[in-house]
Amino acid sequence: MHQLFDTTRPFFRGNLHTHSTLSDGVLEPAEVCRRYRAEGYDFMALTDHFVGLYGYPIADTLPFRTEGFTTLLGAELHSGPLQNGEVWHILAVGLPADFAPARSPDFFPLHDQETGPEIARRAVEAGAFVAIAHPHWSGLTQDDARSLEAAHAVEVYNHGCATGCDRGEGFLTLDLLLSEGRRLSAVATDDAHFSEPDHFGGWVMVNAPENTPEALLAALKAGEHYSTQGPEFRQVSWNADRITVESSAVASVIVQGHGCAALAHHGHSLTRSTIDLTRFAHSPWIRVTLIDAAGRRAWSNPIWREIA
Repeated sequence: MHQLFDTTRPFFRGNLHTHSTLSDGVLEPAEVCRRYRAEGYDFMALTDHFVGLYGYPIADTLPFRTEGFTTLLGAELHSGPLQNGEVWHILAVGLPADFAPARSPDFFPLHDQETGPEIARRAVEAGAFVAIAHPHWSGLTQDDARSLEAAHAVEVYNHGCATGCDRGEGFLTLDLLLSEGRRLSAVATDDAHFSEPDHFGGWVMVNAPENTPEALLAALKAGEHYSTQGPEFRQVSWNADRITVESSAVASVIVQGHGCAALAHHGHSLTRSTIDLTRFAHSPWIRVTLIDAAGRRAWSNPIWREIA
C-alpha cells in the first residue's frame, strides 16, 4: 500500500494568505501575527498586496517569530491582465525581502507591464511557493489558469472570498488542470483582512520535519500537506484496487477523479473508510474530501496513479 503522509513527521497548522495595514488590512502586522499565534497556528505568511499604491510591501515578520511560531515572508502579486481585463492575483510565499517589483502602481493592468505568468515564474525562481489565488473570485478562465505554468498550487478554498461574496472555491480550476496533466496541489487560506469574519476559516496542515521556514517551504513545494476547515486526515493509503482513509470523526468521505468519477462513503463518526477504486480505473489522479457533522471540510492533495 502507498501512503500519503509520513507519520514520523508532525503536522504544522498554517495560514498562507493574510493582509495587514501595510496594504488593505485593518490590523498592524504585529497584531495579525499575535492573533494567529493565539489561535493555535504554528506559522503564517503575511501577504500584503505588492503594488505601488502601498509601496510594494514584503512585510518583515521576523520580529514576531517565537518559540513554536514562525512566519514566512510573502506577498500577493499583481501584474498583467486576465482575459476579463482585470489584474492577476498570485499568492507567493517564501519570497526574499528584496524581491523586485513589477511596474504595478495599482490594481489595474498596464500596457507592456510584466504578465502574470512572468511574475509568477520570477517568484518561483526566487524560491517562493506560488499558488493561483481565488480563481472563482477573480473570474479566472481556464486559459488564464493554464498560462500560469510556474504555479505549485491552486487556492481551492479562500475563506474571505467565501464569507464576503460566496466565491471562495477553486476546485473546478484545479480538477480541469489535473485532467490536463498538471501536477498541482491544493491550499486553503483565509485571505484575512479582519474587516469582516474572514479569519481562522481555512488553513493548511503541513507534514514537515520541523517548524522552520525552510522545512515548511520544502514540504509545501513537494505537496506534503492537506487543506482543511477543521477535519483532520490521519493517513491515506491506497493500491490499485482500493483507498483507505483514516481521519478524525467525519460524516462523509468522498473520492473524486477525472470527469464525473466520484464515490462517497457516508455514516456516523467515521474514522476509517475503505473505498473501491474500480470507478476510477481510467482516472490518473484522485483526491479525497472529508465532511464532518457540522459541514466543515478537509481536502487531500491529488494522488497520481499508474493507469494500465
